[in-house]
Amino acid sequence: MMAVGEALVPWGMLAAVRSAAVLGVEAFDVTVEVDCTRGLPQWTIVGMPAGSVRESRERVSAALANAGIEVPPRRVTINLAPADVAKTGTAFDLPIAIAVLVAIGVVDQERVRDLVFLGELGLDGSVRSVRGVLPVARRLAPNGRQPMLVIPPANVAEATLVRNLPVSAPASVAQLVDWLRRGELPAACRAGEPRADASTADFADVVGQDSAKRALEIAAAGGHNLLLIGPPGAGKTMLARRLPSILPALTEDEALEVTAIHSIAGLLGDRATPIGRPFRAPHHSVSTAGLVGGGSTPRPGEASLAHHGVLFLDELLEFPRHSLEALRQPLEDGRLVIARAASVVAYPARFTLVAAMNPCKCSYLGHPTRVCTCSEAEVRKYRSRLSGPLLDRVDLRLTLLPVPPRELRDGSTCETSRVIRSRVERARSAQRARFGVCEGISCNGHASGRILLRSMRSDAHALLADAAESLGLSARAYHRVIKVARTIADLDERGDVATEHVQEALRYRL
Repeated sequence: MMAVGEALVPWGMLAAVRSAAVLGVEAFDVTVEVDCTRGLPQWTIVGMPAGSVRESRERVSAALANAGIEVPPRRVTINLAPADVAKTGTAFDLPIAIAVLVAIGVVDQERVRDLVFLGELGLDGSVRSVRGVLPVARRLAPNGRQPMLVIPPANVAEATLVRNLPVSAPASVAQLVDWLRRGELPAACRAGEPRADASTADFADVVGQDSAKRALEIAAAGGHNLLLIGPPGAGKTMLARRLPSILPALTEDEALEVTAIHSIAGLLGDRATPIGRPFRAPHHSVSTAGLVGGGSTPRPGEASLAHHGVLFLDELLEFPRHSLEALRQPLEDGRLVIARAASVVAYPARFTLVAAMNPCKCSYLGHPTRVCTCSEAEVRKYRSRLSGPLLDRVDLRLTLLPVPPRELRDGSTCETSRVIRSRVERARSAQRARFGVCEGISCNGHASGRILLRSMRSDAHALLADAAESLGLSARAYHRVIKVARTIADLDERGDVATEHVQEALRYRL
């Protein structure tokens, strides 16, 4: 037992330990202040703590006792500064425990001055994993004099993705106290390189559906949204699940951004980074908060978890209409803003939407062999579940029919995902060169149509103007056709947009 005598505990002993918290996807500094004075034995936590933070007094006191550290009965006041921002989660257990030990004289204040603590404590004193370690590591990294981040061993993989940030990972609070008293905190082993995508989904498995493959290639090359309409068995889901296999690899900054969102959501586990680009396919019973984020304590939803990846909505018209309407903001702005009474939280949500739906309620409208039993009024009612403003944000629309069985038996060789991805990467390279250092623009789908209009030939512009008038295209649809045409020209390695590029883009709009 590491007993603390009465003489070691002065009146009004103060201690301060550095920690951090996450709001949205950004971290902010938190100072854990502890005042340990004589009085009725009780622990009080102030500074807008949530229920999980208030419960830390029981976890910390039990963890210290079971770790062999005796805390004398004192009145302990714990303040989490800044006090005007709500604190949630269990990551304050470890900094509170260390601050208490500093206040009672077990640990010297100077030993913790350049340390930042995060971690949950078990009742046995073990240090357990928490959410949001990577956003904290990213915040600490740019500082001139970088502090050491003290975190649970289970969070080392994500924290060490940030280069040149010293990290230490004690297995228990007793081990950490021993290190601090000796003044030696060993650095944790850094994570290896992120694992490569082990997915076996490849376009070589898809027989036929050449027009759908072409549309998916355009969507991947320009970051365009895609809607697939067809009866059951046409291959809508199979095609959508292969879209990530032709997307370019994430850049280092994109990988860190995606990993930070998954860290906040608690989805990383022991992985160093998500495998490849995110592919999220929520069930149609998902709530609005589950789809776009929210809750009493805001958390990222499926739209943010698909950031820099693919959000696949199968059976699109089975989703509640109000949930689908909530996607309009991220499809336009690439971010989600969740307003609550206490705070406003913003999450990035720059994803490629791929949706699949049946052509009618019975699913067989236009089927070559099955008869549709829906009336015209029923078809209109079924399709009215998808609003015009949301459909206007979908760049590519394609109707699929099932592949005839004789073609399935043919076994002809199809293009692999690697071949298609090479063309997509060349098109993306041209777009990066075009947009340069423009903030938040990495592909045509994110750019302004007015910028891309400059590269259109006069005859292509005239064709588009005539088509927009005859088809009644909105201003948004007009500019989205320009974006798709520019992507098609990039795939053809053309510097300007010709009439054939506009014609193909318009076909996907009908």
